Amino acid sequence: MTQEDVTSTVPDSDALPATSGPINVITVGDTRYTLLGTAHVSEESANDVRQLIDTGRFDAVAIELCDARHHSMANPDAMGEQDLFQVFKQGKAGMVAASLALGAFQQRIADQSGIQPGAEMRAAVEACKAKQLPLLLVDRDVGITLRRIYRNVPWWQRFSLFTGLIGSVLSREDVSKEDIEKLKKGDMLEATFSEFAAQSEALYNPLIRERDRYMALRLAEETPSGGYRNVLVVLGAGHLKGTVEHLEAPLPANPGEEIATLEATPPPSKIWKLVPWLITALVLVGFAIGFSRNTDLGWQLVTEWFLINGILSAGATIAALAHPVTVIATFFAAPLTSLNPTIGAGFVAAGVELYMRKPKVRDFATLRNDVVNLKGWWKNRVSRTLLVFILATLGSAVGTWVAGFRIAGTLFGG
Repeated sequence: MTQEDVTSTVPDSDALPATSGPINVITVGDTRYTLLGTAHVSEESANDVRQLIDTGRFDAVAIELCDARHHSMANPDAMGEQDLFQVFKQGKAGMVAASLALGAFQQRIADQSGIQPGAEMRAAVEACKAKQLPLLLVDRDVGITLRRIYRNVPWWQRFSLFTGLIGSVLSREDVSKEDIEKLKKGDMLEATFSEFAAQSEALYNPLIRERDRYMALRLAEETPSGGYRNVLVVLGAGHLKGTVEHLEAPLPANPGEEIATLEATPPPSKIWKLVPWLITALVLVGFAIGFSRNTDLGWQLVTEWFLINGILSAGATIAALAHPVTVIATFFAAPLTSLNPTIGAGFVAAGVELYMRKPKVRDFATLRNDVVNLKGWWKNRVSRTLLVFILATLGSAVGTWVAGFRIAGTLFGG
């Protein structure tokens, strides 16, 4: 695809109906793209989409959704139907918790404004189904975006991002007008992380810029030469300018290669992989030094390690209202799992909690509504198990550092 293959035009008012959102029309090779910038909390945008599709001029519709979000839209209870044990085993508990939090934020907006965020995407899906038009899902998977955000920002910013995400969606019953205004320009992730993205290039790049590029590449991949000739592209107004710029610039002949790069999760630093093992080695060396000096000192260090780890991790599960057996199991497991980087205290705690309080059908059925309110996270057995996992993991991590410094202070503090 060369620069000569691209022409950019303003909307033809005689051919296109008037819309509340901006429109750009671009011809790339044999394909004409009509890009509609929408507001994600707007019935007007939904009407714009229906009106454009009803013209009958498009042979395909592309929307700013990924497979996961499209599946969630078609099956709102899909999140609660996952195998929780596999979620913990595969290390996806944090991702699932974040998705539930975003869903809770979305539900509160719908309850407050009377408009479901993403109504224009739903309108596109329904209209395509009614008219039997191909529906192209061109946005990057939300899980990949979250993982690339996590890997891209410096480690010291990750905790503030996590607490910012959870706090912004759970800290209040009513969603502010400012949050709703942000959603008129971007999506759930952008509204949640906007205050960070404005100040962080490391966050802005995977959240906004990469997705603009990704959607342009996906459009090129879905509409090769001889493919669809007239495509309606429905995307948030905040992505319109960037996506248009990428379509107007030369795109690679094989978009799939760059798409694969944008879908890859950057591997963690090798140094951070070694840190847990290094901590384990240092603690064991500390025990050895203690016993070499004095048997009583050695047992003192072991006891302090056990109590600090156990109390902090078990105490965290109490904060999650875990079953008493879970609390006891975590107390004994945390000091041991802290010395074994292959298994975490959170995994043990969640496994015991699932055994003692297996979620019932009604927990999955009411999950989406329960997590809208802060109390609901503790009420529902599914979300409470996620809390047990996360809090036990954090408690064990804090316990490891506190106990480690305690051992060092006892041995070398004079």
